[in-house]
Amino acid sequence: MSTVTLPRWHWGDPSSPHQALIVHGLGSSAHSTWRLSEALADAGWSATAVDLRGHGDAPRASRYRIDDIAADLLGTRPVTGYTWGLVVGHSIGGAGVAQAAGTDASFTERLVLLDPALVVDEPARETVLAGQLANHDGATVASIAEQFPRWHPLDVELRVRSAKAASRFALERMVLDNHDWDVTAFVPHIAAPTLVIAADPDHGAMFVGELAERVLAMNPLLEQVVIAGAGHSLHRDDPEATVRALLDWLRAGETP
Repeated sequence: MSTVTLPRWHWGDPSSPHQALIVHGLGSSAHSTWRLSEALADAGWSATAVDLRGHGDAPRASRYRIDDIAADLLGTRPVTGYTWGLVVGHSIGGAGVAQAAGTDASFTERLVLLDPALVVDEPARETVLAGQLANHDGATVASIAEQFPRWHPLDVELRVRSAKAASRFALERMVLDNHDWDVTAFVPHIAAPTLVIAADPDHGAMFVGELAERVLAMNPLLEQVVIAGAGHSLHRDDPEATVRALLDWLRAGETP
């Protein structure tokens, strides 16, 4: 398995003892995490976001399995130290960080999964692929703003930029290479306290229903909150509630 070095973008004080890694979803980029990264930086964290392989400025590759994403992330460590204090992953990025954390306990001390795509069946994969390619080929600021009227103008702009900056081949292969898309076998091995911030089941959540119940029962370190009214891109649909859930959980876990 050939790993790649992921480009990093940074918010906050690099010398902070609190080091966080933020991982975007399919068709996005490190820049698209700006609301989360900025909020963590304002809370005293050194926030580093990466472009996944085939996205943004990251190297292109021949394979795009979640195994590869997890391996790339395990090779991404803080500039100082070896273990992240916090790792946050959205969608397929959530699947990648879950596999990484379930593979190596030294990866992170705490884990947050934003509506993670831990299991995606064939019909859902077809829908995801069609949407990703449509965005890559034809998304405009006007079309994304019309589709997501609640989004901040920067989120709209960066959604278009990220979709077009991603390799079309990578977008295809991240779906087609993962014909067996299911990383739940790694969940019982996650050794870090983990918060799943899920989207609203009535608004296109991917972590929902029987899957959510089954995954949460696999590991007592997992807990869940749901952002009412937010879709799969919950950090863009309702960034205030998403950030509040994240920061409240971090504060609750601090040692008195």
